[in-house]
Amino acid sequence: MDFQALVVIMMSAVLVNNYVLRQFLGICPFLGVSKELKNSVGMSLAIIFVMMLASAVTWPIQRFLLDPHGMGFMQIVVFILIIAVLVQFIEIVLKRYVPALYKALGVFLPLMTTNCAILAVVIVNINEGFTFIEALTNAFGAGLGFLLAMVMFSGIRAYTENADPPESFKGLPMALISAAILSMSFFGFTGVAENLFS
Repeated sequence: MDFQALVVIMMSAVLVNNYVLRQFLGICPFLGVSKELKNSVGMSLAIIFVMMLASAVTWPIQRFLLDPHGMGFMQIVVFILIIAVLVQFIEIVLKRYVPALYKALGVFLPLMTTNCAILAVVIVNINEGFTFIEALTNAFGAGLGFLLAMVMFSGIRAYTENADPPESFKGLPMALISAAILSMSFFGFTGVAENLFS
């Protein structure tokens, strides 16, 4: 296993190809749950767990069931079903053991079922031809990138909530402008992962 390749995959998923800030996937929880840092971190940890588990389950299903039997066209349907089951599992665990976080996440927890960032990660794992370890590395990096985006945006939102912008910018317009500026800053990482060891 090439350690440098794993580092490149991880850095690429976290910074260069951040699923939220560069590919604009998973925007619903990004905008909806990022008002409080505690909720942002809780949601991000749940996303990391689901991404890792979904990658660990979907990779062998694709390689050993769908591809050999010529059923690759069923990929999206099968992956969404797997993600839905995993999200239900997370929901049951949070409701039982962390009810405060369960209430805080509210409707955004079931929305993880159709979170396009999670689906994108498992599909990218297959399309890029990643090995099992590389797929898990990509999923973990994507989850860390999601966490980074959520924590940074939560801090920005806390700052802008205490500011006194013009009336027309208060609320969602200010959040969207802040998200756009944060997103543009991540374009500065272009080429970092590929040239990390050169």
